[in-house]
Amino acid sequence: MSIDPREYTYTDDVLRERVILITGASDGIGRALAVHAASLGAQVVLHGRNVAKLEQVYDEVEAIDGAPRPSIAQLDLASASSEAYINLAQSLEAEFGRLDGLVLNAGILGERFSIEQYDVVEWQRVMHVNVTSAFALTQVLIPLLKCSDDASVIFTSSGVGRTGKAFWGAYAVSKFATEGLSQILADEHRHDKLRSNCINPGPIRTKMRLAAYPAEDRDALKRAEDILAPYVYLLGPDSAGVTGQSFDAQ
Repeated sequence: MSIDPREYTYTDDVLRERVILITGASDGIGRALAVHAASLGAQVVLHGRNVAKLEQVYDEVEAIDGAPRPSIAQLDLASASSEAYINLAQSLEAEFGRLDGLVLNAGILGERFSIEQYDVVEWQRVMHVNVTSAFALTQVLIPLLKCSDDASVIFTSSGVGRTGKAFWGAYAVSKFATEGLSQILADEHRHDKLRSNCINPGPIRTKMRLAAYPAEDRDALKRAEDILAPYVYLLGPDSAGVTGQSFDAQ
């Protein structure tokens, strides 16, 4: 029987003892997912570039009765060197010995201009943060993911990464690339237990959404906490064997 991830129901310990790294965990969907995953028993690793914000999420997780103590992984994806990625992987290996889940949630919107007007440097910045850093982080963490009996990588997609839309520029192109990267990873690991999928969160009450649609009625949008079921599904045991797909969270 197939499962609609949006309607997925689960036990309160479905992610127990799973080590999950979430990028962009200091705000928005990343923060909501980190707190919720910890409440479901996961050992969460909080990634972000702002330590003060990560410490706030750390304290939020620490306040959850019975939740494993989280870890913080500070890394600026816009400027991190290859050595910084390797150091992060080595730290995770030393602390946990494996990685069961990787949620590539961090990203930037960039400018909303036409292709004709788009600044080349800004284009490169968006592509670097949204695609190249996701590739680089995934690459260095594959050995740790392969140490898991049930490893899951989740990339963050978008509706504009499936059908091109005017004035979405580098962001849209980066999401097309993200879909391709996830499919390639899934196909390369089709004979082992490492799986890779995309989630399109849809319209959510986040700072990025506000930047893209400043005049929108934010109260009409769902909160990040409302769309977490597909993430839990793909990070947990019930999605074993599900790979190379792209899901909508709404």
